[in-house]
Amino acid sequence: MIKNMIEDQTNSTMLEENNNNNNHSHISSSSAASNDVDDFAMRNSNFSAYDANRLSCEGSPMMMSPWNQTSPFAKSPWSNFSESSSQNIPQNGLICSLVREEGHIYSLAAKNDILYTGSDSKNIRVWKNMQEFSAFKSNSGLVKAIIICGDKIFTGHQDGKVRVWKINPKDPSLHKRCGTFPTFFDIFKASIRPKNYVEVKRKRTAIWIKHTDAISCLSMNQETGLLYSASWDRTFKVWRVQNSKCVESVKAHDDAVNSVVSSINGIVYTGSADGTVKVWKREQNGKVVRHVLTQTLLSQESAVTALAVNGTGSIVYCGSSDGLVNFWEVEKQLSHGGVLKGHKLAVLCLSSAGNLVFSGSADKTICIWRREGAVHTCLSVLTGHTGPVKCLAVEEDKESTSTEDKKWVVYSGSLDKSVKVWTVSETAPDLQQMALMQQSEGNFNWESIPSAKY
Repeated sequence: MIKNMIEDQTNSTMLEENNNNNNHSHISSSSAASNDVDDFAMRNSNFSAYDANRLSCEGSPMMMSPWNQTSPFAKSPWSNFSESSSQNIPQNGLICSLVREEGHIYSLAAKNDILYTGSDSKNIRVWKNMQEFSAFKSNSGLVKAIIICGDKIFTGHQDGKVRVWKINPKDPSLHKRCGTFPTFFDIFKASIRPKNYVEVKRKRTAIWIKHTDAISCLSMNQETGLLYSASWDRTFKVWRVQNSKCVESVKAHDDAVNSVVSSINGIVYTGSADGTVKVWKREQNGKVVRHVLTQTLLSQESAVTALAVNGTGSIVYCGSSDGLVNFWEVEKQLSHGGVLKGHKLAVLCLSSAGNLVFSGSADKTICIWRREGAVHTCLSVLTGHTGPVKCLAVEEDKESTSTEDKKWVVYSGSLDKSVKVWTVSETAPDLQQMALMQQSEGNFNWESIPSAKY
């Protein structure tokens, strides 16, 4: 049974909570049963409706792979420009590292220069201006997902619960738990009626409003006030934030649901360890509102490990354990747009901001892709983490005043127990352009850019 391909590739670098070690053996049924990270080297995928080798463009393939770098701390390729050629060229680079040796970083959320980090220490750390600001702790369940909505923070945990925290209006450094999904009263009320029990794995039954396994992802639809939680129990659940009620539980996949994303027009996307990406539409039939399966975008052997939708909801991105990022164009009836090939190992997280897409991987790198229409070009590969990149959060750089050069602050959390903060420009030249500029300046050096070999 595949529990979560994310955990497969990190078994060699970390351990889950002691009381969960024997419960979650996350080995893919479609791959060799090996815990070594090399097990996640690229595998062939059985794409049925399109060519797996199709690239988004000539400038975005594996040519961007960073494998000939001698060190994860190697200097940025931009550093080899001469002063004359680099004078007005935007740069992507590391701002700082936030390190607190207490556990692997599993989740991030950022808003208004405030960063929340979740780890297997069960602590949620709050960072402000790159400094630790405060912290609060959950009594059980490592923190696998964080969502910020107004003055509330929602956290998804290993124990299958969603916890709600409220910021003290008088002292923003104080956070108090103000709820848990589902509530104790709702569990008690539901347990009385036999019809509220559903069959779960191994012929066990459980109350439908409660996740029976770890929560892997959270997504908020602020227009409808609905919170979506995806779980290893193969379901996603829909919560009405206003009254803390679970309004729907959807048996979505045949294996662990690794990602859920709520988009515009009541559309929800889910990705699973069973290798599928599914599209759900929220539809009303009389007084009953349900999420109905409308389409399966992908069906492959490799587990789907991450999903993201761009700001306008026009592009859907899917990262998987074979290191590929597939995308679909919503305006073209969700037709397959291409594949981004920049990672050697599994893609563990995705994020989108402006015209940029960010992919974090078990290969310890972050690829930055710029989208122009359906064409994606790799701008740079961020290196520096010494462990798999598990989560990403992106925020607009408020210090950037230029309308022509929009900049973003990118936070990356890793299983090396650190969070790194990067500055990224949308107008930075792509890697091929950089090589041509270096060549024209007469100082071209192949060792200064990522290898063209995969």
